[in-house]
Amino acid sequence: MKNNAQTELLHAERKAPQYISTVQPPLFRASTIIFQNTDALFNRHWSDPYDYSYGTHGTPTTFTLSDQIAQIEGGKYCLLAPSGLSAINLVNSCFLSHGDEVWVADNIYGPNMHHLRHLESRYGISVKVYNPMDVESFQPSKRAKLIWLEAAGSVTLEFPDLVGLVNKAKTAHVLTALDNTWGAGLAFNAFDFSEQHLGVDLTIHALTKYPSGGADILMGSVVTQNKELYQQLFQIHALQGICVSGDDSAQIQRSLASMRMRYAHQAESTLKILNWLQQQEPCVQVLHPAAPDSAGHSYWKEVCSSAQSAGLVSVIFKAAYDLTAIRKFCDSLQLFKLGFSWGGPISLVMLYQLNEMRTLESDHLQSGILVRFCIGLEHADDLIADLKQALQHLPLL
Repeated sequence: MKNNAQTELLHAERKAPQYISTVQPPLFRASTIIFQNTDALFNRHWSDPYDYSYGTHGTPTTFTLSDQIAQIEGGKYCLLAPSGLSAINLVNSCFLSHGDEVWVADNIYGPNMHHLRHLESRYGISVKVYNPMDVESFQPSKRAKLIWLEAAGSVTLEFPDLVGLVNKAKTAHVLTALDNTWGAGLAFNAFDFSEQHLGVDLTIHALTKYPSGGADILMGSVVTQNKELYQQLFQIHALQGICVSGDDSAQIQRSLASMRMRYAHQAESTLKILNWLQQQEPCVQVLHPAAPDSAGHSYWKEVCSSAQSAGLVSVIFKAAYDLTAIRKFCDSLQLFKLGFSWGGPISLVMLYQLNEMRTLESDHLQSGILVRFCIGLEHADDLIADLKQALQHLPLL
């Protein structure tokens, strides 16, 4: 049968071989996936390890990235989402129902709190806040279903007593979900972080940060070792049509090879900048788990392998410096750019007013405006020089 030229173009008989051996795996872009025959169509199930039925379920590109993220974090199963916040919302949507109680740290990632408050007002979920530095402030009732953990807190960088909190949660049969973006699966294994082989049930990771590394891709992940939890998550994942693009997945996959080296370099620069900031007169408090006087320093040393830490450091300026002065300091920075997120090549700065962010009293924090620095790949000496010149724009006290 002779076909029209347009049809022949779409159904060409001659095709280049589909697989060759390359450093980077092939990129698959797909919404429709072609079944070999009707047996392949009907003899499949959504719970198959690699369900190639439609692009939203996954392709070799997205499944490969999922497997790699699970391996990095010490888990077995991974689902990808369009952003870190989307991954957080997947967990909340999957495991919280009317009447359930969810516990969140007072230093929780802000958008997560906003989402939970939305669920509370519309669907009758009870949101309880605990002090991340006080295990006793976590008092789950019989309705408690989920506790959110952050190690370290993304703004004030406290490192909680993970062992104490997870032990208490497991005793009360409460699911544990850790925002693992700071540790990135590199600072510690969230599924086995103590001598008692204690671990969380779920990790949530903003792949936007260190796995991407370029400040140009949005993606998130949920990882677990528990197959039953994974299947519950997968059903909600599929029902909500949550999916990621092959192009974005391939970009993150390409960056994974250098992630450990970037993480170590940024952490090393951060420690050097931390030591310098501690000597600066305008800084009343410098926050970083490696600082012996930072909240949770002993827990950080206990949990983190080789005492690793991410490239974040926060400073609380003396209360005498008002918002106008701190804004002038931030605007005077040249290498540090004003922007959210971290883990990219360029150093970032962001300012916060803690009295607008906290529900509970935080005795371990000094009064004053907080500035968080996210250290990039620039030379640490150049970043210190930039900080030094910007400090000169602060008024004399």
